[in-house]
Amino acid sequence: GLISPPPHHDIYSIEDLAQLIFDLKNANRQARINVKLVSKAGVGTIAAGVAKAHADVILIAGFDGGTGASPISSIKHAGLPWELGLAEAHQTLVKNKLRSRVVLQADGQVKTGRDIVIATLLGAEEWGVSTAALVAGGCIMMRKCHLNTCPVGVATQDPELRKLFSGKPEDIVNLFTFLAEEVRETMAYLGFRTINEMVGRAQFLKKRENIDHWKAKKIDFTDILHVERNEPGQSLYNTEEQDHGMAMILDWGLLKQSKLALESKTPVFGTFKVKNTDRTIGTMLSNEISKLYGSEGLPDNTINFKFEGSAGQSFGAFATKGLSFELQGEANDYVGKGLSGAQLAIYPAPESSLVPEDNIIIGNVALFGATSGHLFVNGQAGERFAVRNSGATAVVEGVGDHGCEYMTGGRALILGATGRNFAAGMSGGIAWIYDINDDFRENCNQEMVDLDPLESEDETAIIALLKRHVLLTNSRRADFILQNWSREKNKFIKVFPREYKHVIRQKLVEA
Repeated sequence: GLISPPPHHDIYSIEDLAQLIFDLKNANRQARINVKLVSKAGVGTIAAGVAKAHADVILIAGFDGGTGASPISSIKHAGLPWELGLAEAHQTLVKNKLRSRVVLQADGQVKTGRDIVIATLLGAEEWGVSTAALVAGGCIMMRKCHLNTCPVGVATQDPELRKLFSGKPEDIVNLFTFLAEEVRETMAYLGFRTINEMVGRAQFLKKRENIDHWKAKKIDFTDILHVERNEPGQSLYNTEEQDHGMAMILDWGLLKQSKLALESKTPVFGTFKVKNTDRTIGTMLSNEISKLYGSEGLPDNTINFKFEGSAGQSFGAFATKGLSFELQGEANDYVGKGLSGAQLAIYPAPESSLVPEDNIIIGNVALFGATSGHLFVNGQAGERFAVRNSGATAVVEGVGDHGCEYMTGGRALILGATGRNFAAGMSGGIAWIYDINDDFRENCNQEMVDLDPLESEDETAIIALLKRHVLLTNSRRADFILQNWSREKNKFIKVFPREYKHVIRQKLVEA
């Protein structure tokens, strides 16, 4: 089953969004980071926050648009016209001297050159034309994009239905050619030579006078057509690049230390002191590995770095195959976000007096959206551990609320308490819980999962992970379980999503 729109459980504040933007910029320094905001009352304040969070582009999306997979309630009852949100966002950005730092886009059933000109005069310098382009390419708007049954072969993976696709590139080219021509004609009529001259010049818009409807004729456009005065040195469109703070990050040092590994796959080792302002460690290094070696990455354990101290947010985010990081200390939120093949091990400093299995050592939303790789944590994690994990394997000694939420793949071995609402929306992967307090069943959301006893292959997998956990983190709890396996194995519960179980059984029958 698909969820549209998807939940973004790594973003609960502007600060969270700023961290995500920083993560993405580290993952690809050449990318423009685009943040989409729904048109709503107060969107200007949000847009100002997004600009301060260093987004490169802000998109104001109107209520008319949306995919054919959107719930009908969202299509009918959410959002406002893009004109309202765009005018507010542009004016607020100009008032706060932020407009020159970002590109402003608009979309939501933009179909004609006239629509594009209106959007430009209200403050946008880029525009999204999606529905019209899809229709020009053959879409008939059946609104069943999520069912794999599109009758004209646009939104389907069914090879028979895809044969029915009749669209041609020339049709799309013609659409955009005529859109551009209409925009040029209107610009000439208004006396503008360039788009930049036209951005935010709302004084060239006026309300139609021949409106007779008793409601429509009383609409007050004063605030929408207000032209915010820009101060000297400030522009009404994007004229400067955002400063993403990339100059002083730790990864430049990691890259220097990894030179041999990147050039000849020679294993390298290093130790680095870290503090909580060292964010997104390993992400830019992973980007450089991907540029050279693609999704295959480097052989396991090619780049072996040890970090000592308190790591900032997003330690090991998007870390790719070939990286082996160990952190002696602790880490903030988003450990292993988007993990893509690396191995991460985190354990307390030897001088720490805290009992690891009883204390939180990493923050919230670890392994969010991870696709592969391993995470070993000698200590507890915060809330929303492994949300949207789709392939990584993790060992941790306790998690907060909402663990393994929306998980679709991978393995999670939890050697302790889980908090409430575990496995909500979990449709794939497997979790093994060491139910030491005998309270897991009341904390688990069993709407989509079964709670089963261990099978022989589960025992084999758990024992292998426990041994690796002891080796990498010197976990006392894992060692205790191994030493007393015949007794302790009875305390494990297997969390098995029903959909996933059905697919596996079906494959076994077919085999």
